[in-house]
Amino acid sequence: MSSEDANNTRGGAANSVETPTKRTASGRFWVVLPLLVFLALAGLFYAQLGEDASQIPSVLIGKEVPEFDLPPLYEDGSGLAKADLSKGVHLVNIWASWCAPCRAEHPLLMQLAKDDRFKVHGINYKDKPENARRFLGALGDPFDQIGRDEKGRSAIEWGVYGVPETFIVKDGVIAHKHVGPLNTDAFNTQFLPALGKAIGGDVKMGAGEAEPTS
Repeated sequence: MSSEDANNTRGGAANSVETPTKRTASGRFWVVLPLLVFLALAGLFYAQLGEDASQIPSVLIGKEVPEFDLPPLYEDGSGLAKADLSKGVHLVNIWASWCAPCRAEHPLLMQLAKDDRFKVHGINYKDKPENARRFLGALGDPFDQIGRDEKGRSAIEWGVYGVPETFIVKDGVIAHKHVGPLNTDAFNTQFLPALGKAIGGDVKMGAGEAEPTS
C-alpha cells in the first residue's frame, strides 16, 4: 500500500469516527432542551410567587358573569346561578372547607355580610357537602346563597386560579377580582375601594380579629 493510500485510509477512518460524535452531541442537545425549557418556566413561576397574588389580572373584569347554575349546599337552601347576579351588587367568594386561607379570611366575610347594600354568595369548590356544612356550622354562615361546585367546572369558567378568590359583581358584570384570602393589605387598599365604588358609598369594617394583616 502506498503512503497516499494509507493517508486516505486513515482520513476515511477519522471521518467515520467524527460523524457519530457529531450526531451524539446533537442528540444530547435535544435531550437537554426540554430540561432547559422547564427550568426557564420554573424560574418564571417562582419569580411570580414573589409578587402579590392579588395583583394577578383577570380577563373577565368588565365582562358579564359566565354562564353557570349550581345546586345548593343545603337541601332547603338556594343554589347559585348567573341570573341571581343580574341586578345589584354581589360578592362571590370561592371557598372550601379544606382551605386554610379560607378559614383565615372567614371573619371578614362575616363582617361584610352585615352590610345590606350588597349580598354575599359562596361557591363551594371541590368539597364534600358534609365538610362544607360543618365548616359553616363552626365558623358562621355569611352567605345569602351557596352553590356547590364539586367538580370545579364553574370555577374554571370564572377564571379561578385557586381558593379563596372573591369577585365583586355589579348588575351581572364583574367589577373586581381579589385572588387569595381577604386578610391582606390589598383588602384595604384595593378591594374595599372597589366595593365602595360599586355600591356608591364607603365600606367600614369593625375593629378586632377580623382586621386584615399584611
